[in-house]
Amino acid sequence: MMKTKMSEEEVLIPDDRAFSRFKHECQSEEDWSLNYNKNNICVWIQVLEEEKSLHRIKCRMLCKDIPAETMYDVLHDIEYRRKWDANVIETFDIGKLTVNADVGYYSWKCPKPLKNRDVITLRSWLPMGNDYIIMNYSIKHAKYPPKKDLVRAVSIQTGYLIQRTGPTSCTLTYLAQVDPKGSLPKWVVNKSSHFLAPKAMKRISKACLRYPEWKQKHSPGFKPWLFPEQNQLSSIPLSELSIQHAESLENIDESSLSESKDERAEHSDDEGNN
Repeated sequence: MMKTKMSEEEVLIPDDRAFSRFKHECQSEEDWSLNYNKNNICVWIQVLEEEKSLHRIKCRMLCKDIPAETMYDVLHDIEYRRKWDANVIETFDIGKLTVNADVGYYSWKCPKPLKNRDVITLRSWLPMGNDYIIMNYSIKHAKYPPKKDLVRAVSIQTGYLIQRTGPTSCTLTYLAQVDPKGSLPKWVVNKSSHFLAPKAMKRISKACLRYPEWKQKHSPGFKPWLFPEQNQLSSIPLSELSIQHAESLENIDESSLSESKDERAEHSDDEGNN
């Protein structure tokens, strides 16, 4: 699926096989090296191209007190994301493609002194029995070109697998292969696996615990990811979209940048508080 997608300009909406392959990738540990294992969170890294700092990252978190359905809602709810996701600069939906696929924009803060990144993705989702999958990859839309003050990154394949393990427990696996556009310093990859990814997972679990109460006060019945008839987005024809190839974007060399003192201090404080 990914190979044909990258070789052709045609934008494809993932089919059932693509979801099954993604689930298999999330569960496989072959060719992955475990970098972090603490407090019910594991992080694996797969280095693809050493010189380009291109890698895949996979995190898994066991949640003893979060139902799979709540996790699924939280990862979908864009209004709530703006509240809990401290890394988000801006995020919005652009339009819908099918009942379970849309196009969206997301920009996020990177560790200082790196430039912040943004991405436009085709996102699709599928409940599969006791599992839920949300996954995305980068596309281009003429109305949303790269911005001057942000680096346009490329999501080659990113997503979440939520697995129900009981009535009020689940496992969340996050898998990401993102080309950050540019050569990143080694400390960024290390920081991602040992600090940023576990911190992000903890943030998601806290957000899940607070979600039921928040949702009661914010359109409790509005869940277009579960009820497609509620989706107010305008439809986008696939012909308006094309594949975002990493090669066509400007490369930024940040490999020689060292971590800022603020970031290091924040890192040590956070580790101390865990």
